[in-house]
Amino acid sequence: MKYFLLEPEVAGELGAGTVLDSTVHPPRISRLNYELSGWVGDAILESFPCFIVAADLAGALTAGSLTGFALDEVEVTKSQEFDSMYPSRELPKFFWLQIVGLASKDDFGLAPDHRLVVSEKALEQLSRFGLNSALVEAFDAP
Repeated sequence: MKYFLLEPEVAGELGAGTVLDSTVHPPRISRLNYELSGWVGDAILESFPCFIVAADLAGALTAGSLTGFALDEVEVTKSQEFDSMYPSRELPKFFWLQIVGLASKDDFGLAPDHRLVVSEKALEQLSRFGLNSALVEAFDAP
């Protein structure tokens, strides 16, 4: 099976409501607040070390029997910059995509440098929902 490094759109940052332990690397997040500062519409977004997905993509990932991830609640807020650029933009519901699998074994995993690794099957699902700003390259397991 083929695997790919996927670097999703970075449309914001960890917001003030995020609870994290920065004594470890990567930081351990126990509550996620993703604050949007701009967003071109991709269904998967990143702000190190977290990923979030739009609800329709979350449903498809679950229905697709993909492995290596869990979904949890995320608080998504808009920065002042976002509100001024997109004053009437409605946001979909998002979920926190927690990566629990092993790279090159599960459909979702993390490379040694903490970048997202997805299987060909997962990439096909993600692509159906929009990956216009993501960087994708082949992943060769170390």
